[in-house]
Amino acid sequence: MAEELAYRRMLEWLAEDIPFWDVTSELIPEGCRCRAAIIAKEPGVAACVEEVAHFLRKMGFEVRVNVRSGEEFSGGDYIMEVWGDMRRLLQVERLILNVLSHACGVATATRRAVEAARRANSRVRVAATRKTLPGLRYFEKRAVEAGGGDTHRLSLSDMVLIKDNHLRYFKSVREAVEAARRAASFARKVEVEVSSPEEAVEAARAGADIVMLDNFTVDEVERAVRMLEREGLRDRVVVEVSGGVTLENLEDYARAGPDVISMGSLTHSARAVDMSLEVLEVERS
Repeated sequence: MAEELAYRRMLEWLAEDIPFWDVTSELIPEGCRCRAAIIAKEPGVAACVEEVAHFLRKMGFEVRVNVRSGEEFSGGDYIMEVWGDMRRLLQVERLILNVLSHACGVATATRRAVEAARRANSRVRVAATRKTLPGLRYFEKRAVEAGGGDTHRLSLSDMVLIKDNHLRYFKSVREAVEAARRAASFARKVEVEVSSPEEAVEAARAGADIVMLDNFTVDEVERAVRMLEREGLRDRVVVEVSGGVTLENLEDYARAGPDVISMGSLTHSARAVDMSLEVLEVERS
């Protein structure tokens, strides 16, 4: 089902790229077949390989996947090999490379962040955010997962997350959490974004499942964790750090004792991994 969702999305993007006909690829005669490979030009972590392979198979190609999502690869590795209609392959070339390059870039950035955080705190999770490009959320969240990160919310329907602008309506953090508890299904967790260690304690006392320490310094995170421990609330809430976290300061934040560190940069700023599609053999009739 998930691969079918990705397939339909990629069909839409293909229609955007070929609104009428491909005036270049049609220089290749019908029925001409080829063998090609998608080749990594630098190291990285694979992501969305299965979705791209499914798309190619639905388009009539034979595909051999050599590197699966979550696996690391080196420059020069064949990520997958493809056999089939040469004209059609050249039509989808840029689409599949764009998806794979971006997804692998997200997975690679995630893997590096996870490795850095766990050097300092083996229990901490590195999570994505909803800072995904419209239309790309499925692929970007899959890529975070492939890189070893936590996907966080997939949509606004997943859980209650009370942020600063929601809090402007309420008189206090406590009132907002209590309102969420009354309205939310028993199956949904309630998270609240707080701006001080004192608000973190207030949110935990009110029954929040998760407190998000938003744009806290490392010292402020440590203070919030100590206050929750002192009040006997630490084991009742998940502590998430978000905002201002980079690969350079990630270990410092991890040492401060949160359960989750979320980073929008995993999706909105990940550098694409350089890849190419090369035709290796052409069968001329």
